[in-house]
Amino acid sequence: MSRFGRGDDGPDRGYSSGVLKAEALQNAILTSANFSIIATDEKGIIQLFNVGAEQMLGYRAVEVIDRTRPSDMHDPAEVRARALALSAELDTQIAPGFEALAFKASRGIEDIYELTYIRKDGSAFPAIVSITALRNDAGGIIGYLLIGTDNSVRHRVQQQLGEALLAAEKANRAKTDFISSMSHELRTPLNAILGFAQLVDSGTPPPTPLQKRSVDQILKAGWYLLELINEILDLALIESGTVSLSHEPVLLSEVLAECRSMMEPQAQQRRIGMVFLPLDAPFYVMADRTRLKQVMINVLFNAIKYNQVGGHVTVKCTLTPDNAVRISVRDTGRGLAPDKLAQLFQPFNRLGQEQGAEEGTGIGLVVTQRLVQLMGGDIGADSTLGVGSEFWVSLPLTTAPQLDTPPGDPVLAPAAQTPIALDSLRTLLYVEDNPANLELVEQVIARRADLRLLSAADASLGIEFARLYQPAVVLMDLNLPGLNGTDAMRILRADPSTAHIPIIALSANAVPRDIQKGMDAGFFDYVTKPFKVQQLLAALDAALVFSSARTLTTHNNETAP
Repeated sequence: MSRFGRGDDGPDRGYSSGVLKAEALQNAILTSANFSIIATDEKGIIQLFNVGAEQMLGYRAVEVIDRTRPSDMHDPAEVRARALALSAELDTQIAPGFEALAFKASRGIEDIYELTYIRKDGSAFPAIVSITALRNDAGGIIGYLLIGTDNSVRHRVQQQLGEALLAAEKANRAKTDFISSMSHELRTPLNAILGFAQLVDSGTPPPTPLQKRSVDQILKAGWYLLELINEILDLALIESGTVSLSHEPVLLSEVLAECRSMMEPQAQQRRIGMVFLPLDAPFYVMADRTRLKQVMINVLFNAIKYNQVGGHVTVKCTLTPDNAVRISVRDTGRGLAPDKLAQLFQPFNRLGQEQGAEEGTGIGLVVTQRLVQLMGGDIGADSTLGVGSEFWVSLPLTTAPQLDTPPGDPVLAPAAQTPIALDSLRTLLYVEDNPANLELVEQVIARRADLRLLSAADASLGIEFARLYQPAVVLMDLNLPGLNGTDAMRILRADPSTAHIPIIALSANAVPRDIQKGMDAGFFDYVTKPFKVQQLLAALDAALVFSSARTLTTHNNETAP
């Protein structure tokens, strides 16, 4: 018994118990098989090699203690790469080996590496290793401690995730390519249907009343089918994540004015009044201008479409507390019951309107919602039966774009353009392999007394014709046998004898990325099939003016003294 008596033995026993617990914890750490613990001396020679290190690396402690450096068990290429990186970073030579691994630790910075361990049998595995410098009471380094864990499972999961992402991207690309291909295949015959129907509708002599009703039905059904194709295409591209949007300051009043001019004729046909309340300020919103117009036209179209005859549509813009602009479109239609309102923005859900007189797909609002969300905004609706509905779009408010013109520099007014007299008869070359499309354009151009049409059935012949006949404008289909239209355009651009000729793409490839690729490649304009006759003629007129200006400039340069 202690000389302090039984009652005084408590603290001693507590101290002994604490020491035993600490020793037990230390022993558990050193003998743990879950992670490797390697300690070296100041020269990097291994002095401690725990059970976890033995199991992880396949060496017994007696084989490496006082004999081996940890870097001898690492991938030598990684060790050399780290030494080179450190040497470049510090502008000093770092020897490859353990020094490259312990450099930061020696400066009091604990470092964690992802590296490759090499087992005794030569097999390799990824590991995460932390290195800490061990110091004595005077602060001098007496060794290094390396604690490592096997990272194989994490690497395997990352690899599987990467493979899954690649597979998903491949599937998305395949889906987009399929959509683009199907869009092209559907648009090509639809181009002939709508094109010839437009020619019959505007022909001389005009169609009889019975023929006129038939042609109107063809046009109505054709344009509706095109709308359906476009909506499905838009939705598929958005869902696959391949649609691209710009984010820039957009003046809201300009977009609304454009939408109003586009939608008022439809409102007047239905005897619906449109009221656009004046904006309190020149609001700029962060959005994609083209997509914002698409959103607003769709919302306005629905407000007109599901309104009552003699009703009205009111558009109002207000600021919200969260620094956004809310564009509200209120109609005086029949309104929606709460259960129907909850089903808005569901694909192909027409909310019981399938049997009504108004055609629709149930896709438009879904596309609108996705586009608004991609622009960083929100969309919603409120409705009351017998009173009407209010749809609103909220977009982030931003500041007006800054002009690039430096302060004090005058902004030059555009120079007055001298009217250009077109030749009495100018050549238009159309490169097209589809006979129906060729005949359609032939009939369109036949109505122009200032143009004559020359055609080529493939790109090679089209290139030769362009060089020989020097047309004022080239219309180029893209999906041609052999050489495609884009490559043919590049050849003509590279040839000094044809580089000045504006080339318009006329294609059923109507996916936005295809249009952008075409414009980026160098086409003067890009017209999609099915085309509206006036749309094609407007593109041709712009190209003819451009061609005349180039011709006049070339002539002036050649005749200048």
